[in-house]
Amino acid sequence: MTPEERKLLEETHEMVLENTKVLNGLQRANRFSLAFRFVYWTIIIGSSIGAYYLIQPYIETLKDAYSSLGVF
Repeated sequence: MTPEERKLLEETHEMVLENTKVLNGLQRANRFSLAFRFVYWTIIIGSSIGAYYLIQPYIETLKDAYSSLGVF
C-alpha cells in the first residue's frame, strides 16, 4: 500500500466515524421526537375526553330542558 493510498484510507475512515456520530445523533433525535409526539397527543386526547366528562352533566341538563320544551 502506498503512502497516498494509506492517507486516503485514513481520511475515509475518519469521515465514516464522523458520519456515524451524526447519524446516531439524528436517530436519537428522531426517537425523542416520536416519544414526545406520543406523549403530546396522549395529553391532548386525554384532556379532551376529561373535559367532555366534566361538562357532560351540564349538557345532559340542557338536553333535558330543551326536550321538555319540545325543541329536540
